[in-house]
Amino acid sequence: MTQSRWIAIGVFVCASLLNYLDRQLLAAVKPTIGVEFNMSNKDYGWLIAVFSIIYSVSAPLMGLLIDKIGLNWGITIAVGGWSLATVVTAMTNSFTGLIACRGLLGIAQAGGVPGSGKAFAMYLAPAERALGNSLSQTGISLGSFVAPLLAAEFDWRTSFKIAGMLGFVWIPVWWIIARRVPAQPPLSTDRKIPIREILADSRYWIFVAATMLGMTTYSLWTNWVTSYLVETFKVSQGQANSQFAWITPLMGLCGGLTGGSISLYLSRQGLPLHKARMRAVWLGCVGMLLTAVVPFASSALMASALMAISYFCGTVFTVNLYSMPLEVFGRERAAFAISSLTSAYGLMQAVMSVAAGSIIDHYGFKLVCMVIAVLPLCAAFLLSRVKVAV
Repeated sequence: MTQSRWIAIGVFVCASLLNYLDRQLLAAVKPTIGVEFNMSNKDYGWLIAVFSIIYSVSAPLMGLLIDKIGLNWGITIAVGGWSLATVVTAMTNSFTGLIACRGLLGIAQAGGVPGSGKAFAMYLAPAERALGNSLSQTGISLGSFVAPLLAAEFDWRTSFKIAGMLGFVWIPVWWIIARRVPAQPPLSTDRKIPIREILADSRYWIFVAATMLGMTTYSLWTNWVTSYLVETFKVSQGQANSQFAWITPLMGLCGGLTGGSISLYLSRQGLPLHKARMRAVWLGCVGMLLTAVVPFASSALMASALMAISYFCGTVFTVNLYSMPLEVFGRERAAFAISSLTSAYGLMQAVMSVAAGSIIDHYGFKLVCMVIAVLPLCAAFLLSRVKVAV
């Protein structure tokens, strides 16, 4: 039982990998399609914003859908939808078509993180959930790691076709596993909290605000690494992707595992679970101050190393943040609770991407990095106000 449920979690890690592979291919090929579709950095920011706004609006609806129809059908709809959007992206011949494809991708991928949250709530014990989130972050990081390497190996249209088709392979694999691996029995404390009760809870809004503030660094380095290296150090897109851009997600993988392991270790040493998560949160947020140092790097390798450390700290923060609502709102509302953070992240990214693109066009990356560096500390302070029953 114990071993088999981790197999189920492993399959979901693969879904997270595909989610971010499909999403991050755009960042990896941005210099090429920027020329093909005559895009400025601001235009690229708007492209991210369209995805993010639709993602943000769709996330709570996808979370409610998954809670209502169940994990298996909910995640099938999500993975099938984003895989289709990725394949269709390879066929578009205009900037307008690209926007439409990113919109469809936003709707479907809005179910990815809530689906993972639902799976962790169903298959893992409470103390294990940050580790589950860290494994999900491993999948996310691997997807972000593979994206630039895939883009370096193939032309951009072929890369999108390959990535999209992999999702259609994943769906039957999950159904086979789901039928063979039973979920954990519900806890005696689990109940389906009315949505209005969740919305009236101040802790819900603290989680939302902390996501918007704390995940700005995460958003920056998932969308702008290749562009930063190409524009700042005048390397080619292929060189940036094959030599440098994969370092950041690889460190994100390590950060996710570290963040989950820290809180699990501290809780097993007797520290209350929420306090254990908060220690990891503070560690990550202090580390993200390094974001401000990135523009002063003298080489592409040094900049990549600093971005990677910043991203590492961002994922230490993220895996613990995304575990907190599961303890507060329970298994029966797991998908909705996590979807709210997903929505907040999408909304933040929509605003930030357009603003960052415009600032970068006019002033470069320095101002963006300096402002974003301090916002996670504000998130940690907010989260320290949350009270959770021991």
